[in-house]
Amino acid sequence: MKAALGGIGIAAAFVASVLGALSIAYGLVRKRPAVLATGYRFVPVLAVSTILSVVAMEWALITHDFSLAYVAKNNALETPLLYTIAGMWASLEGSILLWGFVLVAYIVSITIYFRKRRNDALVAWATVVMLLTSAFFFLLMVGPTNPFKTLFRPPLNGDGPNPLLQNHPLMAFHPPILYAGYVGMTVPFAFAMAALITGRVGEGWLLEIRRWTLGAWGCLTLGIGLGAWWSYEVLGWGGFWGWDAVENASLLPWLTATAFIHSVLVQERRAMLRVWNLSLICATFSLTILGTFLTRSGVISSVHAFSNSTIGPWLLTFFAVVVLSALGLIAWRGDQLRSGGSIDSPVSREGAFLANNILFGAFAFVVLLGTVFPLLVEAWNGQRLSVGAPYFDTMTRPLGLVMLFLMAIAPVLPWRKASTEVLAVRIRIPMLIGVLTVVLCVVFGLRGASTLFTYFLGAFAAGAAFRQLGLAIRGARARGASPLRAFVGRANGGMIVHLGVILIAVAIASSRSYASSTEFVMKPGETRAFKGHEVELVRFRQEEKKSAGVVVSTAWHADIRINGGRIDSPAITRLDQSGSVVGTPSVRTGFFSDLYLTFVQKPDTDDGKAIIGFYVQPMILWLWVGIGIMGLGTILSMVPGTRRRPTEPTSALTGVAVA
Repeated sequence: MKAALGGIGIAAAFVASVLGALSIAYGLVRKRPAVLATGYRFVPVLAVSTILSVVAMEWALITHDFSLAYVAKNNALETPLLYTIAGMWASLEGSILLWGFVLVAYIVSITIYFRKRRNDALVAWATVVMLLTSAFFFLLMVGPTNPFKTLFRPPLNGDGPNPLLQNHPLMAFHPPILYAGYVGMTVPFAFAMAALITGRVGEGWLLEIRRWTLGAWGCLTLGIGLGAWWSYEVLGWGGFWGWDAVENASLLPWLTATAFIHSVLVQERRAMLRVWNLSLICATFSLTILGTFLTRSGVISSVHAFSNSTIGPWLLTFFAVVVLSALGLIAWRGDQLRSGGSIDSPVSREGAFLANNILFGAFAFVVLLGTVFPLLVEAWNGQRLSVGAPYFDTMTRPLGLVMLFLMAIAPVLPWRKASTEVLAVRIRIPMLIGVLTVVLCVVFGLRGASTLFTYFLGAFAAGAAFRQLGLAIRGARARGASPLRAFVGRANGGMIVHLGVILIAVAIASSRSYASSTEFVMKPGETRAFKGHEVELVRFRQEEKKSAGVVVSTAWHADIRINGGRIDSPAITRLDQSGSVVGTPSVRTGFFSDLYLTFVQKPDTDDGKAIIGFYVQPMILWLWVGIGIMGLGTILSMVPGTRRRPTEPTSALTGVAVA
């Protein structure tokens, strides 16, 4: 029954997506409002059908219906409820279902938000693009990634999720939030394509998608951050970012989306960079499709990636259609996309934004090249290559430092042109803050030219951000408004985001430069010293977990006392059904550094020796705090502030106030 309901839901969702897109497009081309209205009526059908399929899948997971192949593969009787629910996105077919569900949520939200302007060509064509995208993903579920395939002989128990996906609560939240960002990039892409189709390529469409883009970008940022946190808490290698291909796949659209969010300010104010901004948003959506291909086609080996599948050619074909369609429409509207304005001086805010965009583009190219080059070489001659962290660190570190410098300079630059005198006055205090920060670091014994330079740039940029917020508070008071108004709006919220980025940059530089690690061979009762910490191995413990009287997992714990205080217990767990062995680190978070323990190898006998890994990771707490501040800044950026009219008012939606 569940398989039948889920299959009906997916088929109906595919049909509703196709008929809705065709009806709206036909109504637009033939100027038939009745047909156009009929097309929108398929959206509720799409929503109900999608919800039906998701409910059927969750119902099957919660009731352990092993007649579904997906449930048998990704669920077991002993799987905890939280990971049973999260099992929907634990493997390929369920992750595509989650993609479709999130996309439909965006489609429904857009149609509700623009319910009074559905007949407007821009909104209607954007809806067509989103419905066609929905049709593609539901076609995948009808075909090669059907999550409701049944088994002729269901097993008595399933295999259960990947062990790494059922030992930390973050797995219940990281993928859906990441998907909200990934899939959310469909909205600005759809409006960009609609602007090109209708010829309304001015600045009006940008105002309509501003909050949607910021919201999707914020979810993508938070999703990446939660993924780094999961990696740090679960994988036991003491790090949070390893330049894994799947990590890179999520970073790529974030980079181009960040560039778009910055450069769109230039277009709104100066009517410049139209082609560049359209290209950026189309590249962002294209990279989400490419990232989906990398993570779900089986072309790469990764702890994050899904197994081999036949979905690869489908995704590559869709990727090619998206890229060629975008390029064709941009070329078609080339004459209308020319802007009359130009950058008056490189020492100006628009000059800084352009330089910022070039850097983000270079960063994305470096990451893309390092990610796909091994795949291209293997496809060409069958040779397997590996591009690791040294390449990415070497190539991206200088780009990151220059970005920090621009983050410090851009907020103090005026539009059009800056005089030397004005610039000197504005950067004096922020630069002094940077210099004093480095002096204090040296006094407290910190060394390393690159790291100290990062601290200088971070403090410099923080000073510039606080200067802007201070001016905003002064302006709010002068208008008789609450000082809290100084923290809302795109510009002021953006300064909060900058502060979060600065904290992350400082935390990364600190962990890369000052982290220490070692491994101790110890037996109970022994004590070791490392980096000012006393490590005592107290005892070993063994715990068995049973389900229906059967042992399903066995965990070995190493109880370790740090500095004579409380006991931490890293563990090694064997899942008896699959035979998989996973480690669980113990993380003690501190204000300035984390103590990170791993149980590397258990002893052969109760009184034998074991291998214990010990890491001192500086400033990791501030990495997570920085991500939280970025999320807060994103929310504040979406709150209405003082908004500027577009340079070309006629490009806005008919009857829409753009002030």
